[in-house]
Amino acid sequence: MEFPSQLDIDFVRKLDSEDKLAGFRNLFHFSDPDVCYLDGNSLGRLPKRTIEEVNSFLTNEWGQELVDGWSHWIDQAQTAGDLVGEAALGAAAGQVLVCDTVSVNFYQLCAAAIKARPGRKKVIIDSSNFPTDRYVLAGLAEQFGLELITLDTDGSGGPGAISIDSTYELITPDLLKPHLDEDVALLTLQAINYRSGCRQDIKAIAELARSFGILVVWDCSHAVGSIQLDLDENGVDLAVGCTYKYGNSGPGSPAWLYVRKELQPQLRVPIQGWFAQEKQFEMGAFFEPSDEIRRFQIASPSIIGIRGVEVAFEMIREAGIANIEAKAALGTQLMIALSEQWLAELGFTLATPEEPSKRGGHIILKHKDAKQIALALRKLKKVVPDYREPEAIRLAISPLPTSFEEVFEGFGRLRDLVASGDYKQVSMEGNRVT
Repeated sequence: MEFPSQLDIDFVRKLDSEDKLAGFRNLFHFSDPDVCYLDGNSLGRLPKRTIEEVNSFLTNEWGQELVDGWSHWIDQAQTAGDLVGEAALGAAAGQVLVCDTVSVNFYQLCAAAIKARPGRKKVIIDSSNFPTDRYVLAGLAEQFGLELITLDTDGSGGPGAISIDSTYELITPDLLKPHLDEDVALLTLQAINYRSGCRQDIKAIAELARSFGILVVWDCSHAVGSIQLDLDENGVDLAVGCTYKYGNSGPGSPAWLYVRKELQPQLRVPIQGWFAQEKQFEMGAFFEPSDEIRRFQIASPSIIGIRGVEVAFEMIREAGIANIEAKAALGTQLMIALSEQWLAELGFTLATPEEPSKRGGHIILKHKDAKQIALALRKLKKVVPDYREPEAIRLAISPLPTSFEEVFEGFGRLRDLVASGDYKQVSMEGNRVT
C-alpha cells in the first residue's frame, strides 16, 4: 500500500475505518484501554468468550459429569487439531494434534525424524533459531552420536558453527544448498524467525531438502495466526507451534504438532504413551501404535487449555487467515514507516526485512539502549513491547485485537520517551523476564 510521506492520525484512523477485521477488537478483554499492547507476538490478549467457555466447562462439564466427561473429551486433541489445521495451518484433517508443549512436540518429532533416517550422521539448525530448539537438538545430537551443524546467521556461533552470509537471519535455498547432502538426517528452521521476524521460503526449502531425502521440522510458533502457512500445499513434512501468541489461547495453552499424512505410519516417537496405542483401553502388554495422528499423542490432553484454543481459533477461522496476513503486512508496514519518520534520527535501526513477503507480524528495532528503553516504555508510557538480545526491541501487531491507531500511539510514545531522554531515569530491575 502507498503511504503518504508524512503519516498522521487522520490517515491511521482511515486505515482502521477500512479494516475488515476491526470488529474483532471488541471481542477481547481490555483491562486498561490506555495501554498500547505491542507484544501479542509473545502473549496474545484474552478473548471475552474464553472466560465464558472455561467457566462453563468447570461448572457444567467437569463439575457435573466428573469422569463420565471423558466420553466426549477423549479425542479433543484431534478435533481441536483439525480446527487449528483448517483455520491457520492450511492442513487437511487428521494431521494436527493440540497437545503438550512446543518443546515436547519438537523433541518428539525431531527424534522420530532422526530414527527414520538410519545411517545418516548430521543434523542442521541455525544460530538464530529459538533457544529451546537449539538446546533440544544439541541434546539429541549427543544422544544419537550425530554431528550438529549450526548455520551461523547472526555471529553468535554454536555447536559446529559454519558462518553464512545471511541478511536479517534469512536462510535462502541458495545459502542452504551447499550444506545439504545425503548424510543429513534432519534440518530444522523457524517459519518466522523469533527475533528478526524474517520469513523463510518454506516451499522452496522443503523441496530442496526432499531432493536429498532430508526431513524438515518447522517451528511455526512466531508464524501461526499471523501468516498463511499452507503446510499441505508447501509440502511440509513436520511442524510444531504454540497457540498463545497470535493464537490468543492463553499463557501455557497447549501447543500443536503437524505430521504429513503419508509420513504418519513411518515415524515412531520416543515417548510411547498410551494415547498412541491402537486399542487404547485394552491396556495391552505390548505397544502397538495407531497408524493415524493419535500415534503422536502421549497422554491425556489439557481439556481446559483446549477450550481456550478452540475459542481463539474459531475466531481466526471466522476472520480468515488471508485477511489476517494482509493486516499483519499492513501493520508492520506502518511500523516501519513510523520508525523511518520518527525514530531513525534517535538512533534506531530496522533489523527486519522491508519486503512484506519476507516478514511476519512483528519487527525489531535496534538501539544501543534498547533494554532500558523497553523497560521504560512499560514503566512510564504504558506501552508493552519486549526486549531480545542483542539490543533489540520487538514490536508486533496482533491482527485481531490490535488497531492501527494503537500502533501509531505506541510509536508516538516511544518517540517522545527517547527524544526526552526520560528513559534514562528508569533503573534496570532484577526480573529476568524481558
